[in-house]
Amino acid sequence: MELINDFISGALPFTEWPMFLLLIGGGLFLVVYSKFLPYRYFGHAIAITAGKYDDKSAQGDVSSFQALSAAVAATVGLGNISGVAIAIHDGGPGVVFWIWVTALIGMCIKFYSCSLAVMFRTTDSDGKLQGGPMYYITQGLGQKARPLAIFFAVCGLFGFLGVFTANQFTETFMSVVEPSDTLFAMSDQNWKLSIGFALAIITSFVIFGGLTKIAKVASAIVPFMVLIYLIAVVAVMALNSSQIFPALKMIITEAWNFKTVVTGGFWGLVIIGIRRAMFSNEAGLGSAPMYHGQSKTDSPIKEGLVAMLGPFIDTILVCTFTAIVIILSGAYLEDSSGIVMTLSAFETTLFGYGDDLLMLIVSAFALSTLFTYSYYGVKCLSFLTNAKIGKYYNWYFVIMIVFAAVASLELVKNLIDLSYALMVIPNMIAVLLLAPKVNKAATEYFKKLKDAKA
Repeated sequence: MELINDFISGALPFTEWPMFLLLIGGGLFLVVYSKFLPYRYFGHAIAITAGKYDDKSAQGDVSSFQALSAAVAATVGLGNISGVAIAIHDGGPGVVFWIWVTALIGMCIKFYSCSLAVMFRTTDSDGKLQGGPMYYITQGLGQKARPLAIFFAVCGLFGFLGVFTANQFTETFMSVVEPSDTLFAMSDQNWKLSIGFALAIITSFVIFGGLTKIAKVASAIVPFMVLIYLIAVVAVMALNSSQIFPALKMIITEAWNFKTVVTGGFWGLVIIGIRRAMFSNEAGLGSAPMYHGQSKTDSPIKEGLVAMLGPFIDTILVCTFTAIVIILSGAYLEDSSGIVMTLSAFETTLFGYGDDLLMLIVSAFALSTLFTYSYYGVKCLSFLTNAKIGKYYNWYFVIMIVFAAVASLELVKNLIDLSYALMVIPNMIAVLLLAPKVNKAATEYFKKLKDAKA
């Protein structure tokens, strides 16, 4: 495992700058090019999500709300709970500011990419509707761009594994339950292996049921688990209200610390923020368009507006609350990272029982993320081969859950960071080149909306 980790960590620096330029530079271009459209129609996006503009005769497999829930289930999860802790551990409190910046830009990227997912959706070898980066690359840019789509799909076979979630769930269980103190005498490694097998079995029951089952489970779990988590962090902030503004002040001031001890200096700090923000909300990655591309909608623009709510929910809200709890509790000063740091923060601030509550929340987050992530990988393998072979990805996905349970956090984190950085390149190239088509469709959509209200 050390050999694999050394290879991956050595490759990471060569992928970070292309990712940075495309994600932040390209994202800022889209913000200006759209004339801030996604932000101006934020209220309209909420109304669409609530079903006010649903068309029951529209093509698709799931509702816009179910697509958003499934996409948010894959993003609102351990990336928001342990991913933020990893970011603060690696870059200090100031890294949260750069997570915010990336998320705001990401809202615009998701608007464009998910609009394109509906605009250029097609059918697979089974005749089922499909959407996502592979399809808007080949349908929108033409077959000459197929190598870009293939590159994206190959990277997705690794990037869409649930390894980070399985790894951090295992760490949570080991920290809270402390199985060595139970009646079952096993080594920590065997306990981790057992947890991995249990996770793999539970995940199998849902993911082999396909998209419809995943979407139904996700739309039932996600709103509930997000609400419980938000109640917990609001309770912590209410009990420590005097520390909220100092925590926010620390985030903002440390974001501009040009003498930071982070490897790579100030730009190293920014890169960490971008990495963790992308892991949190996946804007620019191309995963959410795979779900939104199969929504029952009559308009690409409507789906793009729904999709852009994702980064706001999972990063601006959930990540910020997590960061504040970690900072005001003082947990960020401890020599711990990932979920262990967040557990410590909750235990300290909720009378010694916060870690138990977080264990329940993490369980729901972990399962919903695993359910949804598997579908992304199935779509990648289906594109590379056909729909029948694509379903076999689930077996590979389940096996890797067990591997991740016993792997190191460093290896898992580096594997995902490298895969994500590589996937951003073909996806953002396509989104930038096809952006004019989205602008044209948006002009027509809002003109019709205005005429309907007149």
